[in-house]
Amino acid sequence: MSTPADELAAPLDLLLTSAAVGPLRRFLPNASWARMTTGLATRPRTVGGRAAGLAGELGRIAIGHSDRVPSRRDRRFADPAWTRNPVLRRIVQAYLAAAETASALTADAQLDWRDRQRMSFVVDNLVEAFAPSNNPLLNPVAWKALIDTAGLSPVTGARNLVRDLATAPRVPSMVDPTAFELGTTVAATPGAVVFRNEILELIQYTPQTPKVRTVPLLMVPPVINKYYVVDLAPGRSMVEYFVQQGQQVFTISWRNPDARHRDWDLDTYGQAILDAMDAVQRICRTDSTHLFATCSGGILASMLLGHLADRGELDRVAGFTLAVSVLDQSRAGLASAAMDERMAAAAVASSAAKGYLDGRALAEVFAWLRPTDLIWNYWVNNYLQGRSPAAFDVLFWNADTTRMTAALHRGFVELAMANALTQPGTATMLGSPIDLGKVTTPSYVIAGIADHICPWQSCYRSTQLLGGESRFVLSAAGHIASMVNPPGNPKATYQLNDGNPPDPDEWLRTATAEQGSWWPDYAAWLGKRSGRMKAAWQTLGGGGLEPLEAAPGSYVREN
Repeated sequence: MSTPADELAAPLDLLLTSAAVGPLRRFLPNASWARMTTGLATRPRTVGGRAAGLAGELGRIAIGHSDRVPSRRDRRFADPAWTRNPVLRRIVQAYLAAAETASALTADAQLDWRDRQRMSFVVDNLVEAFAPSNNPLLNPVAWKALIDTAGLSPVTGARNLVRDLATAPRVPSMVDPTAFELGTTVAATPGAVVFRNEILELIQYTPQTPKVRTVPLLMVPPVINKYYVVDLAPGRSMVEYFVQQGQQVFTISWRNPDARHRDWDLDTYGQAILDAMDAVQRICRTDSTHLFATCSGGILASMLLGHLADRGELDRVAGFTLAVSVLDQSRAGLASAAMDERMAAAAVASSAAKGYLDGRALAEVFAWLRPTDLIWNYWVNNYLQGRSPAAFDVLFWNADTTRMTAALHRGFVELAMANALTQPGTATMLGSPIDLGKVTTPSYVIAGIADHICPWQSCYRSTQLLGGESRFVLSAAGHIASMVNPPGNPKATYQLNDGNPPDPDEWLRTATAEQGSWWPDYAAWLGKRSGRMKAAWQTLGGGGLEPLEAAPGSYVREN
């Protein structure tokens, strides 16, 4: 049975408020705490039953009669000492019993969905923080590291802790910043910058097949983090794969703005995408292009399509791809629950004062949404064991954040507060009222069933908003792993359905599972809508636009 959409995590736009005012605000006592306390106080029999059950279980644990064990998937307690050592085994069992009771009490309070989301966030984070694996005196891997390093691991760990606390985002480092090199080990697909303005660079990739399809593909990345999530390491790059399928591929590389660019807003970025489309069509000598937009880039691209529909120019887009992007913000999880007008106003005021929202603040919010994987896992590795984090291209990209202009931040927050894209005519782009129902371009919508940023049900609702035929693909992965999903992974699966019923859970019940990556399915979908094959150009650029420098360009290197 799938989880309702209002029980899941939050889309990017709503998290922007938390990033501006700081994630610690969610841990401070507020009205939700009071309502939970009142809810439990009015149910003394339920609370008493929970306390008696916990006391009984703790008694069984003390005398060694409990069969409670951690899940095999729980990496915190993977070391054999947690189950073989009688003291550690009892500590783990007591922790698991207490965690189960704390979670049950949150449900017992019978809060409304907003308060339940807020309190679940607090309780879950406290439970994770108190895990015995985080305690340097208890964790066996910390003691083993102490022996293996002749006592140096605490020194190295303390140095790592001081370093991480000294700079934003003030969470444990997830990757060594020198682990990868732009243009060599990431963002390495051959190409050139063929157009540049003050907002973006347009990269054209070198064809890798003798013939290419007539209609090109323009990729629109998110405006937080760098573009190369679509061009990670060789063998894991979407750009590389699509080029190898005979597609002409271009991508936008956004400039990293600062306080000087505070006034760049939704219209500024919409016009920038339009400028990139003009350049692509000029170079390829075609009247249309495909748009592949991810996360926040998907919101901007969707609004641009609404503008083109209003202008009668929708035929300029041959196909529209939305990857892990949410257009319908209704009850979209934790941040939606935490949002109110006062918090939104504070967030907008905070970014306006600086002229931008720092991407490192957003990275901190993301980390606290998955504390076990993104906080405490690295706490143990970096500080208790004194080790450096492993080299992982996705985490390297994730740490390479960018800023968001104050005006764009304000625009995203206002869209989210009003859920404006679900109401025709409420939002505007470049002077046009936006009605996504008039966007009749064929669409391909991708989501991840384990996505903690953009709930898949919220992504699915785009199929109901857009007016054209839509193919929805559900990958068995999280936010980034849903996109970075190259063929060859034997564990990869995705789900498809010939229909798009209004209820996403109904879609899931009637979907069929496919083995492998969705990339080949998408390449086939794209190929059917990309015209005839023609001989590949021998040089990049064209139509008066010449290569300016080799990929990955200059903007991606700006900090």
